[in-house]
Amino acid sequence: MSETLALLVFLLPLAYSPGPGNMVFAANGARFGLAATLPASAGYHLATWLVTAGIGLGLVGIVAQAPGAARAMQLVGAAYVLWLAVRIASSGAMAGGPEARPLGAGGGALLLLVNPKAYLIIALMFSQFLPGEGSVAAVLWIATVFTLNNLLAFTAWTVAGECLARLFLSGREGRWLNVGFGLTLGAVAVWMLLA
Repeated sequence: MSETLALLVFLLPLAYSPGPGNMVFAANGARFGLAATLPASAGYHLATWLVTAGIGLGLVGIVAQAPGAARAMQLVGAAYVLWLAVRIASSGAMAGGPEARPLGAGGGALLLLVNPKAYLIIALMFSQFLPGEGSVAAVLWIATVFTLNNLLAFTAWTVAGECLARLFLSGREGRWLNVGFGLTLGAVAVWMLLA
């Protein structure tokens, strides 16, 4: 129990700080509301659990053998987040047109798969909280705690985005909110390239 509490304390600033996932979910919450983000959240967090368990079980070593794999993932991830940023910033007012759609389950999963911050956090987490070789049960427990903690963080960011959108109900104010989210997410994409 004390190990789980220590893990949660370790994850608190990492999961709740602005990053690619949190910003995308805040923007989708502002634009479409919490209920509409549930498919993206399900895709993201299923991918989170699978990737975390895979890393904990040693599969990351196979990927690490591929030269340039980490840099390629960093570039693809930054490009995807930048694409999302442009899409959000140029989406217009909150009421939007019929072409506006929330991120789906596949987009949510892709967001995790190309998010270098997630891989770094997972690697740090296992280096600190998986003793020695670690058992399969310990890996799966850590993966589950990590995923549920992220789910809570993303839900909080989504609800915060939805609440913020209520303050910006007019077309012009909603447009500025989307531009703000887009610029913030664009800055995250640049950070991903430089990290």
